[in-house]
Parts: sequence; C-alpha cells; structure tokens
Amino acid sequence: MTTLDNRPNTALLVVDVQNGVVEGAPKRDAVVANVGSLVEKARQEVVPVVWVQHSDEGLPKGSDEWRIVAELIPDEAEPLVEKNYGDSFEDTTLEDVLSGLRVGRLVVVGAQTDACIRSTLHGALARGYDATLVSDAHTTEDQTPWGAPPPEQVIAHTNLYWTYQTAPGRTAGTVETKDVDFNGSS
Repeated sequence: MTTLDNRPNTALLVVDVQNGVVEGAPKRDAVVANVGSLVEKARQEVVPVVWVQHSDEGLPKGSDEWRIVAELIPDEAEPLVEKNYGDSFEDTTLEDVLSGLRVGRLVVVGAQTDACIRSTLHGALARGYDATLVSDAHTTEDQTPWGAPPPEQVIAHTNLYWTYQTAPGRTAGTVETKDVDFNGSS
C-alpha cells in the first residue's frame, strides 16, 4: 500500500479530458463514456474526483480547445488542478489537494497516454502513491508522423508495462472500467 502516512483514501484523477486533447483520438467517445461512468460511480460512492486541466501555447487557457469535453461536467465542489507540464504534480496544487483529502491511492484516467498520463503515473508512484491506470479509459492522438507507433499500440504498450510496474511499498497496475473498485485493490 501507499508509502504516504495517514492517506487511506482513493481518488479518481481525471487528466486532461479536454476538447483539444482528445479531439480525433482513437475511441474518443468510448473513452469519454468510460471516464464519465467512473466519475458517476466515484460520486455515488463519495470518492473524491480530482480534475486536471492542461494549458500551454497550443492549448491556451480559456479557449474552446482548453475546455473539458461537454460530456463531462466537473461538480463545483470537486477540485480542479491547472497544469502546464506533463506530470500533473509538477508545479501544481495537486499534492496539496490530495493531502487535504487524505488520498494515497489514485485511479487514473484521461489523455494523452504517452504524455500526461504516463508522466502523472510515474510522478505519483515516485511520490509514494499507489497508482492504478484504467486500461480502457485513456487515449492519445496519432503521433506516427514523428516516429511514434500508432495510437492503439501506444495505448496497449502503456497498459502492458503499467500492469507490471512495481515500487517498494506501493502498488501499480491496470484495471478495466467495469472492474474498478474504489474501496478495494483495483
């Protein structure tokens, strides 16, 4: 379990499900639907939902591209963390938010698989959190023009290697949307 003291709670971390981030991504609608079902499940189970929203020169704050997709509506009481780097912890309020909620375990969903999702998962594990990736609730855009594998392969590879990720005193792994248990080990 987490190496963080007095952090018994789990949170759903929704990373960068923004118009300009998921537009044109493979299985966009299915991924957004899975994220939405997990948000609803977390709310029903009184599990904190923490939203992360990226901005940079290609995703200017306040633009339509920057906005969270219309299918997902953060509740006003749910924390929203703004970021400018891939790792959602880097130079943000995320650690303070999670500490205040006594969260030591994260269930991670969102985009982009090979950038912000991957960075945030590693950032969480390195900081002492347990970090579970929901295997069918993350996606990425096509980066093949720059030499990356096709998006489906990037997603599959990330699911594969995160399934076997380990660190002393912490857990990692993947789970499908239908099997997420916010109060258990998945």
